[in-house]
Parts: sequence; C-alpha cells; structure tokens
Amino acid sequence: MAKQKPTLNVVFVGHVDHGKSTTIGRLMFDSGKVSPEEMEKLKAEAQKHGKAGFEFAFVMDKFKEERERGVTIDLAYQKLLTNKYEVTIIDAPGHKDFVKNMITGASQADCAFLTISAKDGVQPQTKEHVWLLRTMGVGQVAVVINKMDAVEYKEDAFKKTVTEVSAVLKMAGYKPDTMTFLAVSGFKGDNVAKKSTNMSWYKGPTILEQLDLFAPPEKPTTLPLRMPLQDVYEITGIGTVPVGKIETGIMKIGQKVLILPGRSGKGIEGEVKTIEMHHEQLPAAEAGDNVGINIRGIGKKDVARGDVVCDATKPATIAEEFVAQVAVISHPTVIAKGYTPVFHVRTAQVPCQFIELIEKTSPDGQTAKNPDFLKNGDVAKVRIKPIGNLVLESQATNPHMARFAIRDAGATVAAGVCIEVKAKKL
Repeated sequence: MAKQKPTLNVVFVGHVDHGKSTTIGRLMFDSGKVSPEEMEKLKAEAQKHGKAGFEFAFVMDKFKEERERGVTIDLAYQKLLTNKYEVTIIDAPGHKDFVKNMITGASQADCAFLTISAKDGVQPQTKEHVWLLRTMGVGQVAVVINKMDAVEYKEDAFKKTVTEVSAVLKMAGYKPDTMTFLAVSGFKGDNVAKKSTNMSWYKGPTILEQLDLFAPPEKPTTLPLRMPLQDVYEITGIGTVPVGKIETGIMKIGQKVLILPGRSGKGIEGEVKTIEMHHEQLPAAEAGDNVGINIRGIGKKDVARGDVVCDATKPATIAEEFVAQVAVISHPTVIAKGYTPVFHVRTAQVPCQFIELIEKTSPDGQTAKNPDFLKNGDVAKVRIKPIGNLVLESQATNPHMARFAIRDAGATVAAGVCIEVKAKKL
C-alpha cells in the first residue's frame, strides 16, 4: 500500500451567507469529487426548494443529513486528495447560533480559510471568528475574498476588503503581511480549483493550490496522549465507539487509558481495544488523526462528548481552580468578580466563575492591579473556578489543552489560555 499522504485539517469560517458552503461545494465539484450527474441532481433539488444557485452549498449540506443519520464515523467532514495532502475539510457554520460547532471545528483545524464577501466586507461575526481561530491556536490562515463576481471583479474592491480585514487580523495578533488573500467567486468558480479568466490583475493561488501551500502541521507526538471526545456512538457488532481528534501523543492498541472526567467525575480506566480511521483498523494513531476507538470496559453511559482520553500513566488534570490570561472580545457590559459564563475547552463546555481579577492591560497599554472590572479590549490575568469538572492543562504543560473560549448568552465574550492550574484531588 502506498504511504498515506499527511493529513491536513482545514476549516472554512466566516460570516453567515458569505459563501463558505458554496465555495466548498464548488471546490468538490471542480476537483472531480462530485460528479456532474450528482451536481445536476443537486441543482434540481435546489430549484425545487426555491433555492436556485444553491446547488454548490447543497454539496456540503447533503452530508449534514447523512451525518445526522450517523451512518459512519467520519461523514461530518469532506475528504479531498491534493498533490501533497489528504485534506479533511470542515465547514464551520457561520450563523451565530452555531458558533459552538464553529469552536469545535476550529479546535480540530490545522489551518483555516477565513471567508469574507467582497460585497459586504467585515461583519461582527468575522471579528469573532478571527479571535476564535487565534485562541484555538490556528496559526495558518488564508483569507478568501469571495463574491468577486458581485463587485464586477474589480481590483479596488478586493484591495478595500483586504485593508479592512487586515486591521481585524492585526488586532488578534496575526501578521497580515505574511498571509495570502485570495480573490474568489465560489459561485462562478473563479480561483477555486481553476484559475480565473476574469481577474488578470490577480497573481495569487487558487484555493486548491493554497491547500498545498499550507505548511504541514507539527505533530505534538512527544506529549502524552490526549483525545477530547467529539461524540460517542453505539455501533452494532463493535459496541461503544468514542470519536474525536487526537490532540497530542500516540495511541496504541493495548494501551491503558484514563478517561477524564467521565460520568463519575473521577476518571474511568480502560484499555484501547480497536482504533479505526476512515473505516480501516489501525494498530496505532497519532496527534492530528480523527479516529473512532473502542475501549475495553467502557460503556456508552460512562463517557460523553467533552471527556478526554488520556495516557493512564500521565493523565491530564481536572482543575480545582486555575489562573488564565484572558482577552475580552465583546461583552455587552463589563466582567466583574463572580461572573459565571460557559468555558469551551476543546469539545467540553463547563460553567466557570471569575473569582479574582489579578491584573489587566487595557488596549492603550495601561496596566492595573486588582481592577474592579474588565471591558472589551482588555487583556487580563484572572483566577477562575470551574463549577463542574473541567479537564485543563497549563500552556507550559500542554498548550493544546490550555486554550479556551468563553461564551455567554449565545456569543463569544472572551478567549484565553490557562497559565497555571491547581488540580482537583480525585
């Protein structure tokens, strides 16, 4: 068997209706992943629903319904082979109700395409998504300036959007001058898989070419095993199958694992019986792989989404309390001591309380010890107490298990990273 190409997990993010699904659908079609016959069917389907022109978006959405039926393990994602990689494409919902899934999508991604309509420019969600990508540690981001057909393929419209989005990227700590901005029309197919003939001024790559320009993700295989669970399935003939992406380390058959916090909150011991990726049984899997596993001694009631499979000899910590560096992105008022929003760490969601505001730096660079409150733009060192069991590690121990997003009333209010953690006694 030929050596498998390295895997690259790519997430498409962006404001609702800025054309993510259409662009991905077009990429699948133009690269031969979806047949012309299938496309005709989707076109008819789109017209039937009064959604003419949505056929490309239906390519991704068609997988959603298959996904809801839970037929197989890796349908949520689309596979695409490029010259260099086996790419897994994650279509992250742009609608604000779906930001939860977007956080999960971003937390599984090695790199991202931020999609912005040249017609509408930067929107509130665009800013939120940029911060989330940053917090989730997605270092490689390319920007798709989409709907170029709607601005008559004009270079100045492209440049205006590039300037606008660069300011947002800079604020989040990205370096726009090192990033690629692509001029695209997902609907018409300009610079998706094929070079456009409508923009002779554009000299950059197509989306398909850009996939191969992303650097291969570093595999943190030297760190201990950590696999946050995305879902837990019951599969006939196999039993309970937890599914997720291995964040760090290596998993082998026969390995002793501890699943934290588990239903009991004290962790559950088990042994890896089988590992499956893309319907193939594997003897081992490593950081970066999305896998389904079966663990001896673990039933469906024992574990849930958000739990973390750890190496039993080097388990992660369940936090009694922790100190974190937090950036306030968009809180409607101010954050004070006692505030208890929901923290999203990888696939886990746990309410946590701010118990001490240690110090803050405001956007103008002024610092203050023990401030009374935090507002938008502040970066602060804070002490937090989880109300429930939260698996978390410090940035120094395992950066992949240290980042989180903070959400409240359906919006991302802040994002941060854990710098020290006091472990709960189990």
